[in-house]
Amino acid sequence: MTLSSILVLFLTHLGIGLAFTLLFVSREVGVKFFRFNTGLAALLIAGGFAFRPAAASGPLAAAAVAALVLTELALVVYWATAGRARIRAGIRRWLLPAAALGGLVAIVAQALDVPPHLSIPPPVFTVLVIASFLSSAALLGGACGAMSLGHWFLVVPTLDVRHLQTLARLHIAVMIVRVVIVAAAVFFAVTTWQPGLGPSFERYVLSSGGIFFWQRVLFGLAGPAVLSYLTLETAKIRSTQSATGILYVDFFTVVVGEVLAKYVLLATAVPV
Repeated sequence: MTLSSILVLFLTHLGIGLAFTLLFVSREVGVKFFRFNTGLAALLIAGGFAFRPAAASGPLAAAAVAALVLTELALVVYWATAGRARIRAGIRRWLLPAAALGGLVAIVAQALDVPPHLSIPPPVFTVLVIASFLSSAALLGGACGAMSLGHWFLVVPTLDVRHLQTLARLHIAVMIVRVVIVAAAVFFAVTTWQPGLGPSFERYVLSSGGIFFWQRVLFGLAGPAVLSYLTLETAKIRSTQSATGILYVDFFTVVVGEVLAKYVLLATAVPV
């Protein structure tokens, strides 16, 4: 992995996660909401392509690119046709699931292409990286989608607040899963290390370089955990403007946390 890989992973995971989140949004929100967010997801994935390292090669990298092309194509077709062109509803209905499926394949291929950790057993490491990448995409996309939906109440004030509550609950569920996966990665990194296998992860987190890990925990896990709960409670009392304000901060903390998580993966090969 290189520094440019961090940006590629962040942009593609955010775009794929947003496409995945749209599957949980009711059509009652309106076609313009879906068109805006599919366009945004397509732009994010295109940005990931732009920053892709020229040296990236191999069958797994090729598989990730092919799956991302499928995802990008499905999103662009949806954006170009939703509410503006007449195509069969049955065809358009499958575009978002196709984008999510392509994104799933791309994320798994990206995870399999990550160099193994020196001490974590290869099967465990592979499962941890796949789970980390998938939960990262879901967390990023959920935070972005919820923030966008909260803002949409300013565009369409008559929207049912239950739509925002649904995404807030989904965000909390993904947040819990993300915390469990990070805890598992740290546990295996610490307990499987043996002398002679390179610097230990425990030594890293207790050194000056470990500040990136602790910032990742603070901004990417603790912050969103509190803010996602506050969002749900605020949405329950139908204060959508306050919930949206909280979601803006929540999205910022999630972005900071996930970028740092990918940096720690680059620095230590531990998928936190």
